Amino acid sequence: MDAARWDALLAASPHPTPFLSHAFLEALHASGSATADTGWQPQFLTVERDGELVGACPLYLKWHSWGEFVFDWAWADAYRRHGLAYYPKLVGAVPFTPVPGSRLLARDDAVRAVLLAAMEHIVRGHGLSSVHLLFLDEADRQAAQARGWMMRRTVQFHWHNRTPEPYRDFADFLASLQREKRKKIQQERRRVAEAGVSFTCLSGPEITADDWDFFHACYCATYHAHRSTPYLTRDFFTRVAEHMPQHWLLFVAQRDGRRIASSLVALDPLARRAFGRYWGALEAVPCLHFEACYYQPLDWCIAHGYQVFEGGAQGEHKMARGLLPVQAWSAHWLAHPAFADAVAEYLAHEGEHIGLYVDELREHSPFKAG
Repeated sequence: MDAARWDALLAASPHPTPFLSHAFLEALHASGSATADTGWQPQFLTVERDGELVGACPLYLKWHSWGEFVFDWAWADAYRRHGLAYYPKLVGAVPFTPVPGSRLLARDDAVRAVLLAAMEHIVRGHGLSSVHLLFLDEADRQAAQARGWMMRRTVQFHWHNRTPEPYRDFADFLASLQREKRKKIQQERRRVAEAGVSFTCLSGPEITADDWDFFHACYCATYHAHRSTPYLTRDFFTRVAEHMPQHWLLFVAQRDGRRIASSLVALDPLARRAFGRYWGALEAVPCLHFEACYYQPLDWCIAHGYQVFEGGAQGEHKMARGLLPVQAWSAHWLAHPAFADAVAEYLAHEGEHIGLYVDELREHSPFKAG
C-alpha cells in the first residue's frame, strides 16, 4: 500500500492517531513485532472507487488474544468446551496499542458499511469464528452498531488540560486537586528527588541510538520482571525513530551519574495529545514509576500546551494522579448464532456494570468541587 495514499485517508478520518500511520504499521510488520510468526498475520482491507482509495482497515488474522487489551479469553474457552475453534479470528486493531481512534478509514458512512460487510463476508467465507474492531472512534461505533454488531465498552483514564484557561504550570494543576491527593503527589515526587533521581527529557531527533538502546533495555527488563516476553523488537524502535521522530518523547531517569529508568511518550502535535506508552527501570526506587510515567509527562504537557494525556489501558490508581475515567468501545461480530446470542447477553450485563463503575468513579473525582 502506498504510504501517501494511506496517510491521506487516515488524515481525512474523524479521529486519526499516529498509531495508524503507514510508518507505524510498517515498523510493526517489518521489524518482526506483528507478523504471522507472532500471531498477527496482516490481512489489510481496502476499498477503491474510480482508482481512488476511499476505505481501508488494518486487519489481522490471529491465533491468540495477546496484545489486544480487550479480553475475550472466556469466549475462546467457551468455544473450546463446545468442541468449536475460536481461533483463528479476525481483528481490526493496532497491535499492542490500546489507543482509541479511527479504525475504519473511510471517506463516508457508506464506505464504512462496505468495510464492515466485507469483514463479515471474509469470516463466513474462510470459516473464521468472528471479527473484532478494537478501540473505535464514535463514527466507527455508530456504523458497526447500525449493522447489528455487538458493542463492548471498557474504561481508560485520561488527563485533560483545564478549559478555557489551561494550567499555568504543574503547581497550578496540583492546586486544582483535593488536598489529600495534592499531598500524596507532592510526597511521591519528594521521595524520588530525595533518592537522588533526576530526569532528562529528550524529544524527536534529540533521542540518539544509544538512548533508544537504553530505553529498550528498560522496556525488556519490565517484561522479564513480570515473566513475560516483550512485544516490540529493538528494530521496531529504530524504524519509528527514523520515519516518525516528531512523535516521540523520552524521559530518562539518572542517579549518581548513571541512567536507571526511562519512559516513552508518543505525541500527536496536531491534536495536542500525548500518549503514555512504555516504561522500564533497571533499579527499584519507590514511586519512580509514578514520576516517570505520570508526573514528568504531565508537567511537559502543561508546559507545551497539550490538551490530553492518555494513560493507557486500565488502572484506577491513575485517578489519584488527575486522570479521569473515559469509556472506550469495541465492536464484535460472531458467525455462530447461538454464541452470538450468548455473548450479546453477557455484554449487556457487563455494560450495565461498566456504566455503574464509571458513575462510581466519577463520584470520587480527585479535583476540588466546582
